[in-house]
Amino acid sequence: MKFHRLTVAPLNPDTLRAAGSSSGWLLDDGQVLRVGLGAPVLTIDLEPELSVESILSAHEIAGDPGPSDSAVVAFGSLPFNQGSPGFLCVPEVLVTQYKDGRTFVTTSEGSSGLIALLDEFELIDQEPQSLRSFRYEPTPEEYAHNVASAVEMLRQKEVDKVVLARSVKGSVPSVIDPGSLANRLRKREPTCTLYSMPISAGRRYVGASPELLVQKIGDLVSCNPLAGTIALPSNVPPENYQNWLLGSAKNLHEHKLLVDEIDGILKGLFEDVQADSTPSIMSLRTVAHLSSWIRAAGPRGESPSVVSLLRALHPTAAVCGIPRVKAQELLTRLEMQERGHYAGPVGWVDAAGNGQWWVGIRGVMIQGDIFEAWAGAGIVSESDPIAEREETKDKLASVLSSILIDRV
Repeated sequence: MKFHRLTVAPLNPDTLRAAGSSSGWLLDDGQVLRVGLGAPVLTIDLEPELSVESILSAHEIAGDPGPSDSAVVAFGSLPFNQGSPGFLCVPEVLVTQYKDGRTFVTTSEGSSGLIALLDEFELIDQEPQSLRSFRYEPTPEEYAHNVASAVEMLRQKEVDKVVLARSVKGSVPSVIDPGSLANRLRKREPTCTLYSMPISAGRRYVGASPELLVQKIGDLVSCNPLAGTIALPSNVPPENYQNWLLGSAKNLHEHKLLVDEIDGILKGLFEDVQADSTPSIMSLRTVAHLSSWIRAAGPRGESPSVVSLLRALHPTAAVCGIPRVKAQELLTRLEMQERGHYAGPVGWVDAAGNGQWWVGIRGVMIQGDIFEAWAGAGIVSESDPIAEREETKDKLASVLSSILIDRV
């Protein structure tokens, strides 16, 4: 298949975001805005031994020169459960707009083109709506009970940490507009990575993730795990809560388990792995997290692609637990429902094996006027069931405030 890349003047980011979010693929990390439009011209099933980059590099690129991540790029939102089918899509049209203004449009052979696709799109500004129906799964009481059960098992040293999640399902009076949701999230969480991906027929996952699972650009690999959370009340200086978080033994313990896990995995693949000696604070609109950067270089043998790294790292202790297999068995038993794409990887990969993948959290799955959102909390032996329940409530409220007037 042939693709043609063209350098163009910068395009309106709100229009691009809304168009990609409504009917295509969107990733916006504040440095690069990536939008896929049109039909998928190539779908890649993520079989265990498949080399995605070799499939992508088999296609011809004509036209203007540019970075590899502006040529043939595959997008994906993958299920949390590694045993569930996952696939990547190469869109008919790719728009890559960098923060410095450089903008490339790459179209597949026979495509109707960017202008034709944008002409079909209408930018609207939909306001948040009132609730029509709403329910927690499990109920708040059941979730607190699940946390208590997990803590008992943790104290028996069966697992070191497990992440328990719960969901909110509901509906609003009018069909939810993904484009309005995406642009509202960009304003509300400017430091997060915005994503919008089709996950099934008529269903989309739209969110703003704060957590970089893995990035590979050339020979350099980066991860930015988050664990340890506190809500930030609107009427109190955030520094008081952030300082408490930096001194919380429970949260520091939870964070260290995550950093040590990723550090150990990367040390099996790279000669040089450097992790922050102490965590810092990532402050968002309504919550703050403990954050650490881990960087790796010097592969032990052939340099792994970002997809290979993804397979090695997911699911981390940030969304599953430690040890991974036992923690996943425990959370499956206690949650009693499939997470679907919640906490699964969301990102992109190019023909050079470079790419960026974020943890698919702080998002809303939407279809028509129906929504579903998830939030989880890291449970360790020091966890308090009521505090963990309230943490998930705060996270859910933050996510759903982008589509709801009512507080959940």
